[in-house]
Amino acid sequence: MDQTQTPLRELQKIDAVVAGHKGKHGELLGILEETQLLNEHKYLSEDALNHVALKTGVPLSRIYNVVTFYSFFNLKPQGKHTITVCRGTACHTKGSKTLHDDLGLMLGCSKELQEGEPFFTTPDNQFTISTVACFGQCALAPVIALDEVIYSSMTTAKLQKLVNKVSKGRK
Repeated sequence: MDQTQTPLRELQKIDAVVAGHKGKHGELLGILEETQLLNEHKYLSEDALNHVALKTGVPLSRIYNVVTFYSFFNLKPQGKHTITVCRGTACHTKGSKTLHDDLGLMLGCSKELQEGEPFFTTPDNQFTISTVACFGQCALAPVIALDEVIYSSMTTAKLQKLVNKVSKGRK
C-alpha cells in the first residue's frame, strides 16, 4: 500500500464524514465513498482506512473486505483522467486488447503491459487505465470511456487524438 502519510486536515475531514453518516443506512459505504473523494488522487490510503476503522469501531479486516469487494473503491492513487477499455466479447473481437496495449505504449506504461496489468496509472498521475467486462455498447464496438464519456468505434488513431486533447487540457 502507499507510503505517504495522510495530512491532519484530511483526517479531520474524515472525522466530519464519519459524524455525518452516523446511524444512517449504508453508513460504512457512505463513509468510504466520501473519504475516497477527499483524497486528491481518489483513493483510500492506508492511513485513511485505519482512521475510519478507529472512528467507526469497524474492524480493519471488515473495511478491507468492503473496499476490495466493490470495484469503485481504489487502494492505489488514481490519475487525473480515467480511460476504461471495454473487454467484452464484441469489443475484444474488434480489437480492444490492441487498443489497451497501444494506450499503455502511448502513455509510457510498457512495464505494466509486460506484466499483464489491466489497471495502471501513469507515472505522472495524469491517466489511470482500466478495463471493464462490458459497457453494453456492443453494436458500437470497440468502445472506451474517457472520464466516464463513452467513445465508440474506437481506433488507435482516434485514441491518440483523445489522449492528446486531454493532455493539452481540452476534451
